[in-house]
Amino acid sequence: MADAWGERMPRSVGLLNAVAVSIGITIGSGIFRVPATVAGLLHDPGSVILCWVLGGVMALCGALSYAELAASFPRSGGMFAYILEGFGPVPAFLFGWAELTVVRAAALGAIATIFAEYLGYFIPLTAFEVREVAALTIVVVGALNYVGVRRAAAVLSVTTYAKYAAVVALALLACTARSASAAHFTPVWSGAASLSLIATALIPVMWTYDGWADLAFIGGEIRDPQKTLPRALIAGCASVALVYLLVNLAFIYVLPLPEMAGSKLIATTVATRIPLLAGIGAGLIAGLVMLATFSGLNASMMVGARIFYAMGDRGLLFRAVARVSPRFDSPSVAIWICTGLGVVYVLQNDFAELADKFILGIWPFYALTVAAVFVLRRRRPELPRPYRVWGYPVVPVLFLLASAGMVANALVTDPANTGVTLLIIAAGLPVYWLRGRMAGLRLR
Repeated sequence: MADAWGERMPRSVGLLNAVAVSIGITIGSGIFRVPATVAGLLHDPGSVILCWVLGGVMALCGALSYAELAASFPRSGGMFAYILEGFGPVPAFLFGWAELTVVRAAALGAIATIFAEYLGYFIPLTAFEVREVAALTIVVVGALNYVGVRRAAAVLSVTTYAKYAAVVALALLACTARSASAAHFTPVWSGAASLSLIATALIPVMWTYDGWADLAFIGGEIRDPQKTLPRALIAGCASVALVYLLVNLAFIYVLPLPEMAGSKLIATTVATRIPLLAGIGAGLIAGLVMLATFSGLNASMMVGARIFYAMGDRGLLFRAVARVSPRFDSPSVAIWICTGLGVVYVLQNDFAELADKFILGIWPFYALTVAAVFVLRRRRPELPRPYRVWGYPVVPVLFLLASAGMVANALVTDPANTGVTLLIIAAGLPVYWLRGRMAGLRLR
């Protein structure tokens, strides 16, 4: 039976597990390679640190804004549910369309591929075997989620807190590295980084932060959601921002920016210079990346399936997609759709780069969701709001301005890739129209 918010799955995920989902899906492989990319774009330590601080502030502004919607609508589907409430079925369908056609399958494929590539450090694998292992890993994670969110969340909690502790330990141990020097922070500013360049560097930085909002996708299974969801969203985002800043300070302390920019496997480079990790640094980092990516893959499967489940439950996708397993109380059909798409994509493509290419596809919807805070406050002032955005209206406005600036800058600096992303989203409009015609529904 449905609960007071219309959800049919049990609310079994508590605060600690909810925070683990938020951290687990955010900290993946990005923090082990993006710092080198940012160092290559920006040429002084002050600009690099500013970029990571701006990324954390931007994500935190988003989390603070999302928390109000999550507490008011603790539904499965998260962003889908909020966009549906604020703007109606067309933009909500387009969000689900983007997730279905590109974002979720690409994310699953990319994360699983990186997991398999780092497994190759311990077990030699050919390029095709990497894809086979990646596909098998997606199936294993799909099966884990199928047998219930409590089991998946329990595994996620263990792996997430373990990787968080390991990343913090790496940053602290970096202070003992042989080449560590405070001189790497001078000069702090060189004046070489323009506002446009910092906005460009923000794109890969926000890729590492992507996931800060994803906890809301399992809002229909969170225990005491009106308190737990806001707390977990904000705590998870703040924890990630803190460890990312710590890691980047540590990396700059060990490596001067030119060397940092030339080191694609920057975490491995740093680990090999730590005396305590002599001889095992590369293997340790490979294991840490595998732990991080497995945790992220599990979380991505968990939240992605809830988007498709919510679309089916609200009638914007086939109703069968909203089926709940009577044995495991999990959205079984939605989970296997995610699993199948991830397997097909990973066997056909290299998604490590594809996920980067399409990261901008999600940001218009992030902005649209935050805009729903303003729309719903005006349209539905009577709506119960257990949590209200701290710093309203400044905090959500800052997020909207930063999002618009980042997307606009991408259109100017990389019009081809950004344009393709937006065209794929727009292609959902005729699909929505056909769906309405087939269902005999009047379009709104």
